[in-house]
Amino acid sequence: MSFTSTRLVLRFGFSSEAVCTSLKRKSSTTTTTIPIPVAQKSNEERLVVVGGGAAGVFGAIRAKTVAPDLNVVVIEQGKPLSKVRVSGGGRCNVTNGHCRDNMILAENYPRGHKEFRGSFFNMHGPVDTMTWFTNHGVELKVEEDGRVFPVSNSSSSIIDCLMSEAKRAGVSLQTGKAVRTASSVDGKFLLSVENNKLRSVEYVEADYLLIASGNSRQGYSLASQLGHSIVDPVPSLFTFKTDDLQLEEFSGVTFPKVKAKLILENVRRDMQQFTQVGPMLVTHWGLSGPVILRLSAWGARELFSSGYSGVVTVDFTPDMHIEDVKSILGRHKSQFAKQKVSNSYPSEYGLVKRFWKYLLDRQGLSGEMLWASVSNNSLISIASLLKHCNFQVTGKGQFKDEFVTAGGVPLSEGRF
Repeated sequence: MSFTSTRLVLRFGFSSEAVCTSLKRKSSTTTTTIPIPVAQKSNEERLVVVGGGAAGVFGAIRAKTVAPDLNVVVIEQGKPLSKVRVSGGGRCNVTNGHCRDNMILAENYPRGHKEFRGSFFNMHGPVDTMTWFTNHGVELKVEEDGRVFPVSNSSSSIIDCLMSEAKRAGVSLQTGKAVRTASSVDGKFLLSVENNKLRSVEYVEADYLLIASGNSRQGYSLASQLGHSIVDPVPSLFTFKTDDLQLEEFSGVTFPKVKAKLILENVRRDMQQFTQVGPMLVTHWGLSGPVILRLSAWGARELFSSGYSGVVTVDFTPDMHIEDVKSILGRHKSQFAKQKVSNSYPSEYGLVKRFWKYLLDRQGLSGEMLWASVSNNSLISIASLLKHCNFQVTGKGQFKDEFVTAGGVPLSEGRF
C-alpha cells in the first residue's frame, strides 16, 4: 500500500506505545461525495480524525492551524479527552520539561527510539508542547523529576484549553459515533461510521485519515484494514500488585525518591532500563508512582512473558551509601538509648512513622523495645532493608485499563 504523507502528518500523536496514528493520503481523484452532517464545500478536502483523546484533538487543531481551509472532523465514541481528565492523578502530566535534546529524549522511549531519532521530535517536541500551551493561556510548572503539570494542578485546565482551541479553529467534534471500517475507494478513504444513538450507519469520505484511538481495538482493526501490520499489544504503564499484605498499613505514603530495580526470571539482571529512580507510592494492593510506571514500560513485554511475576528491589535511601545508613542508626541508638524504637527513629532518612513500623515488623523487632536493646546485627539488618527491600510482584494493579499499550502499528511503517 503506497501513500505519501503531507505536512499535516504526525505533528502530534504518533506513539511507539499505541496505535495512535496514521495520517495518510491517497492520490487525489474525483469521486461522488457521500454526505455526512458536516458543512463542507465541494472543493474542500476533508481530514477525519478517529478518536477524541489528547492526540486526536490536538492533531485536529494542528491540522486546522497548518491548513485553515481543511475540513476537520473528529469522531469519538465516548466523551472527548476522558483519559486526560484522570491522567497524572487528575493533574494531567503534559510532557517532560528536563529533556531538551531530542536524541536523548528518543532514547527514553522503551520501543521505537531508533525511529524517533529522525525528524519526529524536531517537528514537535516537548518544548513545542510547552510553548503551545503557554501561548494559549495555560501556565505550566516543571517538577523535580521533569514532569510538567498545569500550575492549577487540574487536568481541567488542559481540557478546557484543547476544547476551546478546537472550537475556535472550526474543528467539528462528533461524539457517540464509532468508525467501524475503512477502505480506499477511487483514491479517497471510505469509512463506515456507526451512530450509537440512532443505531444507524453513515458512510463518510475523507482525503486524509488520522487514527488516534490509543489502545482501542478499533484502531488496530482500522489500521489493519488499510494494510498496516500489527504488533501484538501488551499492557504498559501499570502499577504492581504485591503479596505483601502489610503494605496496606501505610497505603498512601509517598517516597519522593527511591531507586527501584525489576528482577525477572530469564532476563539479564544488568539491563540498565530495569533500574529506575524517582517517586514511589504505596497503595493498598502494591506499588505505584512514576518509578514503578517506568519499570512497567521498559519491562512491558518481559513482564507479560513472565506472567507479571517477579521481584522489585527498592532502595529507600538512594543518595546514601550503606555504611552511612549504618552509622546514622548507630548514632541514633547511642543518643536515644532509653526511648522505644517505635517512637524514635532517624530523621535523616525522611521516613514516616508508619513505614518505620513496617521495617521493624519485617525485622521481627518489637516497637516496645528500647534502642539500648537493639543488637548491632539488627542495626545492620535494618540498614540492609533500607537499601535492598524486596517486594514480590504477583500481577498488575487492580485496574483493567492501562494508560497505554506496547505494540500496535510498527513505527517502521511510518515516515519521520
